[in-house]
Amino acid sequence: MTQQIKVLSVNTSEEKGTVKKPVEEITLNHLGVMDDAHSGPWHRQVSLLGKESFDRFSQQAGRQLAFGEFAENITTEGLELVKTSPLDRFVGENVELEITQIGKECHGSSCAIFKEVGNCVMPKEGIFARVVNQGSIKPGDVLEYVPRILRFHVVTLSDRASRGQYEDKSGPRVVKLLQEHFEKRPRNIQVETTIISDDASSLSLVLEKASYEEIDVLITTGGTGIGPRDITVETVTPMLDKEIPGIMEMIRVKYGADKPNALLSRGVAGLMSETLVYTLPGSVRAVNEYMEEILKTLEHLIYMRHGLDVH
Repeated sequence: MTQQIKVLSVNTSEEKGTVKKPVEEITLNHLGVMDDAHSGPWHRQVSLLGKESFDRFSQQAGRQLAFGEFAENITTEGLELVKTSPLDRFVGENVELEITQIGKECHGSSCAIFKEVGNCVMPKEGIFARVVNQGSIKPGDVLEYVPRILRFHVVTLSDRASRGQYEDKSGPRVVKLLQEHFEKRPRNIQVETTIISDDASSLSLVLEKASYEEIDVLITTGGTGIGPRDITVETVTPMLDKEIPGIMEMIRVKYGADKPNALLSRGVAGLMSETLVYTLPGSVRAVNEYMEEILKTLEHLIYMRHGLDVH
């Protein structure tokens, strides 16, 4: 079901650290809100705050607060904005915004509302966005909320599994760990799975297709050893635009301290065009170990890839 938010007020200010005043309409350009102090070539071009947050804070402040007092550019109603995620979008008739940050650092005494009340809701429940499509917004406009779905492709390399002689267990384990991880977050995912033989040509085709379709993350299992049919690393590495060696090195050292055989995996990680790629060993135990570490930084890397400095 499509979710929508209604624009209750649009607000601007000429100086940072001051409340914004409601205006009849705002114009969004490549820098953000035209004639607003917070516009610029950065990721927090436009700020939004929901009436749902307003109402809660008004009770705490002991008075009715006016739209714009939290220095938000757009005041909305209809959705708990704090439950959205970076890369989600709001789409209107002639404008589009991409969420870049949830909350922010509180500026304390330099914030007008903080000076009065001693607290501020914007750092906790305000969200920020950058302009994707330029246009105008005014009170009464309706924006459609479009959550960003992260797309994964899990590829198992196994001659026996591809022939149906062996049940693939490592690929399904990766899928399960991804699902469990993202069930705890306000983020939807789609996972595609493929089983191929230990064949460089077949893997190259899968990689090229994932790159063309701009899959967010591709994870392979199998083929990271030194056997005659272990071709994953040799096939993947030349296709990477940027390697991310630290995570695989750390995993090998961490588990290799107790299990020396873990040091023998040649798995690599990196960025292939717009797709993050991880090559894991083929055992379920190794999948558990690698995914435990990979998931700690996965979303941060996705945001970095899109130019977001999210901490």
